[in-house]
Amino acid sequence: MPVNPSRPRRPLDPVASIKVKIGLLVALSIIAAVVVLQVGIRAGVPGWLTLPATLAAALGMTQWLARGMTSPLREMTRAAGRMATGDYSARVTATSADEVGILARAFNTMAADLATDEQQRRQLIATVSHELRTPLAAQRALLENLVDGVVKPDDAVLQSALAQSERLSRLVTDLLDVSRVDGGATSLDLAPVRVADLLNQAVSEASVGGRAVNLATAVEPAGLVVTADAARLAQVVSNLLDNAVRHSPSNGTVTLRATVEAGDSWSLEVTDEGPGIPVERAQRVFTRFGVGDDSSGGTGLGLAIASWIAQLHGGSIAALPAAPGTPGARVVARFPRTPSPRPEEPITATHPEEKPMNPVGHPPSAPPPESPAGATTNPAASVPPETVVDRFWPERRLLTAPLPVYASLAIGALAAVVLPNRQLGLGTLLVLLVSGGLVLALSIHRRRPWTGLAAALCLGLGSLVILRDAEWLAVLAVLSAGILVTTTLTDARRFLPMCAGGAAWVLSGIRGLPLLGRTMAATTNRRALWPILRTGAISLVALVVFGGLFASGDAVFGSWVRTLLPDVQVADTLVLRAFVWFVVGGVVLAACYLALNPPLVEKFALRPGKPVTRPWEWLVPVGVVVTVFLAFVVAQASAMWGGHAFVRSTTGLSYADYVHQGFAQLTIATALTLATIALAVRKAPQTTVRDRTLLRVMLGALSVLTLVVVASALYRMSVYQQAYGFTVLRVLVDAFEVWLGVLVVLVMIAGVRLSGRWLPRAALATGAALLLALGLANPEAWVAEQNIERYELTGKLDVAYLATLGADAIPAVVEGLPRGVAQCVVALQPTTEASDDWLGWNLGRDRAAEIVEPLRVNPPATCAEQIGP
Repeated sequence: MPVNPSRPRRPLDPVASIKVKIGLLVALSIIAAVVVLQVGIRAGVPGWLTLPATLAAALGMTQWLARGMTSPLREMTRAAGRMATGDYSARVTATSADEVGILARAFNTMAADLATDEQQRRQLIATVSHELRTPLAAQRALLENLVDGVVKPDDAVLQSALAQSERLSRLVTDLLDVSRVDGGATSLDLAPVRVADLLNQAVSEASVGGRAVNLATAVEPAGLVVTADAARLAQVVSNLLDNAVRHSPSNGTVTLRATVEAGDSWSLEVTDEGPGIPVERAQRVFTRFGVGDDSSGGTGLGLAIASWIAQLHGGSIAALPAAPGTPGARVVARFPRTPSPRPEEPITATHPEEKPMNPVGHPPSAPPPESPAGATTNPAASVPPETVVDRFWPERRLLTAPLPVYASLAIGALAAVVLPNRQLGLGTLLVLLVSGGLVLALSIHRRRPWTGLAAALCLGLGSLVILRDAEWLAVLAVLSAGILVTTTLTDARRFLPMCAGGAAWVLSGIRGLPLLGRTMAATTNRRALWPILRTGAISLVALVVFGGLFASGDAVFGSWVRTLLPDVQVADTLVLRAFVWFVVGGVVLAACYLALNPPLVEKFALRPGKPVTRPWEWLVPVGVVVTVFLAFVVAQASAMWGGHAFVRSTTGLSYADYVHQGFAQLTIATALTLATIALAVRKAPQTTVRDRTLLRVMLGALSVLTLVVVASALYRMSVYQQAYGFTVLRVLVDAFEVWLGVLVVLVMIAGVRLSGRWLPRAALATGAALLLALGLANPEAWVAEQNIERYELTGKLDVAYLATLGADAIPAVVEGLPRGVAQCVVALQPTTEASDDWLGWNLGRDRAAEIVEPLRVNPPATCAEQIGP
């Protein structure tokens, strides 16, 4: 099958084994990944930036090499669905040389055969109807004339009626022969047959028809005797002779010649002086209903049956060109003188030697026929079976998506220019805003209220990159914004769908590959952009390879090259920018696909659980938890009322050690309480008012006790920080505990109506809002202020820790500490080589820069002298 130029090229088509293809695919994908990984490592690209580019290189190589490996199977699935509805016009692209390609070609052959059979079936109905209508109409007219007395029943009239009856009889006999062939119920009755008698008998029967045609026979040798089925052989002669007589002109001559050939075989040749058989129809005349001329009349079964009988005898039949200068047709049938019967063979089109075979052992496929007239197509039957991926992530009607592709490439290029060698600042916010605006514009859920709220929270979280210098805060803000984005794009409303939405952003890089491929193919076919890029890339590779060879082989040429090329640092920067461009553009493109074609994440939600039949089955476990909580609250009250002396006498620990010991456990207990409440709501029966009231009371009591635990945990952390100092991590833990308390309050609100579909989104929104509030409160400056207050009271200060807080804490350090101590804090802070131009502008760093430079004078070695005991 010729390759369609509009189809994408399939690089592994020449490989003749699917196993070798898979091996090449794996090997080359690994090589591509290793090359990209080594380039990133040698250029000093961070690992978190190198890893996605490496995976994408391996995936891209796999996608490119695997192009077309399985597409014939998918095409066959769709074509089989169409064939089930009666449409046999579908064909499969069969360009590969492996087993899949062989299967595709065999499928095309089968489809062509089925299409031919369908066409012959329709032709049979039309032909048989025509053939039956003519003699029946003549007989009816004759009988009406006889009844009306128009004609008299003399010999001529009766002979005409007999001729029409014989015509009907021959047609019925042919159809019965075909049915015997299809049913496999035909066998040969072999016996000696005198060929001369056989031909003379056929000529006698043909002469009764009354056509003005001369019939001649010739047998060499005259006493030729063969072994055959006399009745079947007579049928062959009769069919060939009838065909020749029908096509001969008036007073023409039809000759039957039987001769012995070399070896144990003989031939029967029938020639006439008619128009002859065109070369292009020579094979068709021996197929069912394959008449040599569409206007010749006849059913087209006679020659097909003759060919089948010849094959049953172990022979063949063919239409050969007439002798030069001689008009007419020439049909030659060859038989063995002592045949081996093969009753199992069906009727075939021609002798196998006279038709070329394709590599799979079938005749060449016929051109795809037109869809049969009147055939209807059931869309449901022509669609391939739904896969797991299609069920959860169906492909919407997106042929191409040029805008997201080009815009993502542009945003990646912007990030490559803005982000490398700069700290988080205005340039980072610019990239985030442009990316978020593109994704929001493409989202199919952009008009929903939740989308507006999430966009506002994302904008606030993104602004933290220019308000605060703390990188950990920027990372948390971007991650929280990413969760909001995936929840918005997928319209997730429950916990598991929200998790699935986050995974969908990553998987969009794979799910969107077909759309990306169609878009790239459309770009390649219709525009000059992709050829220009491809040509530029090939030229650059050629320049690097040959330029490097000549530069290393000739000193003068090498000096010119060193003058023209940038130094190693610039080259490494270009590699870093290339990685940033690829990763940022890929992340944005995946988000665009998620916006255009989000998965059905709500299908991942837990189904409503089957409640227990007896209330005590859930009351007892929840009651145990409530009892434990009550005991804990009593213990906390005893510790608070008893004070330090009670704690030391009871546990042997100081109060600070006591409160530090259980903080982590209390945080885990709070989170597990929320899971307990969710499980109780899922399993508790809620059919009656009593059931619902009991559920509200128990879970309400558990929620109130949980709030007491939250307050206890926050109090413990406050006491511990007063004793051992304040850190950002401890502040984050406090914030997380506060958020858990907020979730408990939200659960109590949801318990009023026992409806919490809004709860997951409310939890996400409150978490993002709490993080935004924490960022706006400047946590590093607050931690520095608290440590400075503790230093003023106790004289204890961890200078090394203060130096890790960054620029956000510098104003508090300078204003709250003595100058010498502040100098030590500034001197211990790490310096960065990244530029801080207007694209890297940040409010926290800008405020710190105004006061930090005068303090960078004391060496770190003298810091111990500046701090009191």
